[in-house]
Amino acid sequence: MIFQIDFKSGKPVYLQLVDQIRYAAASGALRSGEPLPSIRPLAEELRVNRNTIAKAYAELEGQGVIETIPGKGCFLKKSDSPFNKQVRQKLLAAEIDEAVVMAHHLQVDREKFLALVRERLDYFECKVKGKNE
Repeated sequence: MIFQIDFKSGKPVYLQLVDQIRYAAASGALRSGEPLPSIRPLAEELRVNRNTIAKAYAELEGQGVIETIPGKGCFLKKSDSPFNKQVRQKLLAAEIDEAVVMAHHLQVDREKFLALVRERLDYFECKVKGKNE
C-alpha cells in the first residue's frame, strides 16, 4: 500500500494517514486481517516522526478499524468490517460536506455546484470506460 502525505495541505499528517487507511479499507484495497506497515519503516518512508504513525494507528484502533496484536503488529480488524455500505456512505458524506463548504466559501451557487458535480462524474465515467475498452 502506498501512502501520500501532503505537508502543505494544512491537515495534520496523522489524519491524512488515518483517512487513507480508512478509504483503503472501505474500497477493499486493504482486506480484513491484512497487516499494516510497521511503524518504524513507514515513518522512515514518509519522512515523519514515528509518533505520528503511532498516533494514526491509535486513532484507527479507537475507531475500531484496526487492531494491534502485541509482537505481531497492526491489522485491519476482522470483526465489524469497515467494508459495509454504511461506512462507505459516511466517508463519502464527509467528503461531500467539505466540497459543499468549499463551494459556499467560494460563493458558488447550488446550480453551478451541481452542474460541476455532474461534469466531474461524466468525466470520470468516460475515463473508466476508456480504460475498459
